[in-house]
Amino acid sequence: MTTDNTEIKPQELLHSIQNTTSLETLEQQRIQLLGKKGHISLKLKNIASLNPEERKKQGKILNQIKQQLNEAFSQQKDKLSTQALDTKLNTHKPDLSLPVSSKPQGRIHPLRRIIEEMISVLGHMGFSLKEGPDIEEDFFNFSSLNFPPQHPARQMQDTFFLNARDKEGLPKVLRTHTSPVQIRSLVKTKPPLKIIAAGRTFRCDSDQTHAPMFHQVEGLLIDSSTHMGHLKGCLETFCRSIFGVKNLSLRFRPSFFPFTEPSLEVDIRCRRTPEKIIIGEGNEWLEILGCGMVHPQVLKNCGHDPKKFQGFAFGIGVERVAMLKYGIPDLRAFTSGHIPWLQHYGFHATDTPSVGFGLHPLKS
Repeated sequence: MTTDNTEIKPQELLHSIQNTTSLETLEQQRIQLLGKKGHISLKLKNIASLNPEERKKQGKILNQIKQQLNEAFSQQKDKLSTQALDTKLNTHKPDLSLPVSSKPQGRIHPLRRIIEEMISVLGHMGFSLKEGPDIEEDFFNFSSLNFPPQHPARQMQDTFFLNARDKEGLPKVLRTHTSPVQIRSLVKTKPPLKIIAAGRTFRCDSDQTHAPMFHQVEGLLIDSSTHMGHLKGCLETFCRSIFGVKNLSLRFRPSFFPFTEPSLEVDIRCRRTPEKIIIGEGNEWLEILGCGMVHPQVLKNCGHDPKKFQGFAFGIGVERVAMLKYGIPDLRAFTSGHIPWLQHYGFHATDTPSVGFGLHPLKS
């Protein structure tokens, strides 16, 4: 390699890089040229002593050379890495005589377990599972649920808008909730209707308690006679079964959602300690889900007469329930792929779900 007082010959340097045959040698070349004390780096530092005109000229030349070398190093590194991998794949032969582990290593993810438990509880109450696409049209995700264009309620959710357009020319979205599944079912099916919607949802948010991709479970019941008392009884049974607390107390508070009227938020009784939250004890409250009676306009939007039909809907965040039930401190760990974490919080296939208090079919 060259020293600081030698003339830079870009073509020779590029030729040397392209003819390097090992990753180790390539890295040494990179450090000697572009490292903190590398030849090009020192040259760039030294131009500070030149007059302004010469400094501008030399700076432009040196930066162009630096960019060329960076690209050459990157291309050669990719080439050598690919060659090394190909060589390893062609020469490696697995040892088929190695013993198989006597203990199964797989685990059921806690999110999968809690979703199965929720579906099981609601299934015992007569709800049937429905699914829908992750990429939704504006009508199903917003308009039918009383989110018209420019409505301030749209600002409640940070949405991933896509370049693709629906038949109305509006951008499609990654669904922000699983409510579009309910709308699709209402559009296709005449009440009575009793369904669960479970799946992934997407919003622009990420921290210890929020993720850009998360899961929801929602319930919808529509018929000619359902009232708020049925909603209250359904959620009491659901929460007590999921958390395994037979006499769990719930508190219902007025709230606002564009698609329900009246709207409520539901809290469960708890006790907080420095280490964890204990469900069903103490005198504190923790918000757990949102619910309400389906807004008459939503029924109209789906082609049903609100004078003949009414019902309730509720939605709950799956990760939130899993964190509370299983004592998981950080939401981001769910998608980390960390094997020791899954070994600790995961479930064997034969583990029995801890649900089942007072389950009975809801009469519609």
